[in-house]
Amino acid sequence: MTTQSSDDGASRRDVLAVGLGLAAFAVAPTFAAASPASPTPGAKTMSSGFVTTKDGVQIYYKDWGPKTAQPIVFHHGWPLTADDWDNQMMFFYAQGFRVIAHDRRGHGRSTQTDTGNEMDTYAADVAALTDHLDLKNAIHVGHSTGGGEVIHYVARAKPGRVAKAVLIGAVPPIMVKSDKNPGGLPIEVFDGFRAATAGNRAQFFYDVPAGPFYGFNRPGAKVDQGVIWNWWRQGMTGSVKAHYDCIKAFSETDFTDDLKKVDVPVLVMHGDDDQIVPIADSALLSAKLVKKGELKVYKGLPHGMCTTHPEIINPDLLAFFKA
Repeated sequence: MTTQSSDDGASRRDVLAVGLGLAAFAVAPTFAAASPASPTPGAKTMSSGFVTTKDGVQIYYKDWGPKTAQPIVFHHGWPLTADDWDNQMMFFYAQGFRVIAHDRRGHGRSTQTDTGNEMDTYAADVAALTDHLDLKNAIHVGHSTGGGEVIHYVARAKPGRVAKAVLIGAVPPIMVKSDKNPGGLPIEVFDGFRAATAGNRAQFFYDVPAGPFYGFNRPGAKVDQGVIWNWWRQGMTGSVKAHYDCIKAFSETDFTDDLKKVDVPVLVMHGDDDQIVPIADSALLSAKLVKKGELKVYKGLPHGMCTTHPEIINPDLLAFFKA
């Protein structure tokens, strides 16, 4: 494992002090300029569509760029959508990659189903998407809950489907506190998420991005109201039942065995001021469990750093992709 770090990370006490504001896993777009490539006429395409899973659920996806280029598949966090990756989709599309992002079942434009809102089915849905698009040698990038989805899928992927993986502010190995995971967050925290989601989702989905998700609650933070409302917009397009069920999926799924099985290079990226997924019980552990791991810790950056600091995150992703 290779480690790059600027600090020891945020303390668990600071994380718990956030209280209910600890909910949600994803990012909203603030475009980071990329130098556009010079494509030949017709070399690039942009499309969207649906793939139907074995249980009849329709999974929405975006598919941009040359079909012959290396694919990058982006996995969003709770409770958002493929739009969460606007910054990265634009940047890597301009770099000549094929970029793909989907709405998890129950989220965004995908079917609002009351079944399958757990990690085994999420990973199966990703497999259906990669089979449908016949993706080979793909790089899978997951943020927060999407990081759990990535590692759960990659550990089960068909040979030749996956080249590399990236976990950004991701939930593995496991979030909830237990005898085996004493550094985790108490179950009462996630019970609070469930109560807030079921009770007044509209208010909760404003409070999270307005507060700890992007670090807008920190003294002197520059608050971006558009980013807050974009997070709210994405969240409110999904199913409240799917969002409720997904809380158990992201907090109680144990990804330890998945991490140990993965044999491709894995980049683990985390902000040390992540108030949503405490770094000490996530990235610092995950990077040690994978066989070919590299850890990059970002001093002072929040959970939603792909949006707040794409000028830092995107070049680091590009370097890993090309290595």
